[in-house]
Amino acid sequence: MFSAVLVVGLTLLSPVSPVSPVSPAPPPAAADEWREGQYWLEEYGFRRAWDRTRGEGVTVAVIDTGIDAAHPDLTGQVAGGTDVSGAGGVEGTTPVGPVPEHGTLVASVLAGHGHHGGDRPAPGPSGPAATESAAASPSASSPPSASSAAPVVEATGAEPGPDGVIGVAPEARLLSVSVHLGDDNPDGPSPEDQIAEAVTWAVDNGADVINMSLGSNRQDWPVSWDRAFLHAEENDVVIVAAAGNRASGATTAGAPATIPGVLTVAGLNADGTASWDASTEGISIGVAAPAHPLVGAVPGGGHQQWQGTSGAAPLVAGLAALVRSAHPEMPAHQVIHRILTTARDAGVPGEDPVYGHGVIDAAAAVTAEVDRVDRNPMNTIADWIRVHRRAESPAAAPAGTPAASPSAPATTPAPAATALPRAAPPTDPVPGLQPALVLGTGLAVVALLGTGVALALRRRGR
Repeated sequence: MFSAVLVVGLTLLSPVSPVSPVSPAPPPAAADEWREGQYWLEEYGFRRAWDRTRGEGVTVAVIDTGIDAAHPDLTGQVAGGTDVSGAGGVEGTTPVGPVPEHGTLVASVLAGHGHHGGDRPAPGPSGPAATESAAASPSASSPPSASSAAPVVEATGAEPGPDGVIGVAPEARLLSVSVHLGDDNPDGPSPEDQIAEAVTWAVDNGADVINMSLGSNRQDWPVSWDRAFLHAEENDVVIVAAAGNRASGATTAGAPATIPGVLTVAGLNADGTASWDASTEGISIGVAAPAHPLVGAVPGGGHQQWQGTSGAAPLVAGLAALVRSAHPEMPAHQVIHRILTTARDAGVPGEDPVYGHGVIDAAAAVTAEVDRVDRNPMNTIADWIRVHRRAESPAAAPAGTPAASPSAPATTPAPAATALPRAAPPTDPVPGLQPALVLGTGLAVVALLGTGVALALRRRGR
């Protein structure tokens, strides 16, 4: 059995500011504070990139705890989805798990459109307390299949508003794939099985980009992930993953951030330097993006300050959507190459395990003249399988295929080898440990003042 702890790199920093269907709307100034807190839009080139594109025509799958599609900042953005956990609704938009707000936070900084001061959540259940009828929700013992998912349709979007959170690709459409990675889903599929099914479903339902703001404490991964990630690679899908956070126990990047071909994202502080708590390090890191402090939307219509590579990853996934929208014929490996090549060098000269290739520059990634490459600069899962599994690349797994036995430790892909003996997988060093979503020091609520002062100082220093 794959032995790991799947983690979500998230620390919530301030109380939620709900906008309920029955309470009066907050004053516009309060809503504007959330928009003003999005310093990355200007400082990392996203507003300049919007002169070319806002992500129209691109679909991004968010594999997470489910997106509250009724949030005023996200209405019309979710074009379809599914639940692979057995704990949520078939459409994937019922937040689930120990941190149900996580998927909505991620989706909002990726593709939120903001709102106008009088906007309200759409009628009907939403948020972590929402429930659905037994007829609409699958039982924990019978996980939903792709055929039971909500149909993928064209997202309607909404007129961008001046308040709330606007994503870096506000015209991209979203697919919500809900997973439950906690230890309180005993009758549902294992977390490793959920991830394999989620990636496969996203590819089969039209994702151009997949965001995975989750990780593990292991650098290796189960064989079922080989098939799922190979399926994405063979279908020209960009996968972006969070590196993890030291504050949550991630001393180095773990799977899926270690999987060849994945664009792994490290986290930055407000001053643009590498964050200690809200990031980690590893040879698989591709680029760095803002991780502390962040703002985002939460289920039920509210907003929240937060931090972590869970938020840095969707900024890069949104950037990938902008590149794919501006260059619709560009293959996935070239999209990743553009993001890496146009990144601003940071840390020690050249590529390093803290910043990767450097700090993202959205405007340059979308508009710069960049040389062409014929392979993914983050390597390929197909080559890794051939070398490290001592086998031909397996066929992509259909949704719901069970996970296989533990894998050999993940290493940097090496040149193809021939006539080597078949290696037996090692004994699991932590036998019996079930994957689970953990927060470490996450959910530590601190005073709003601290982050508010930091943002005020940023604005004063501009």
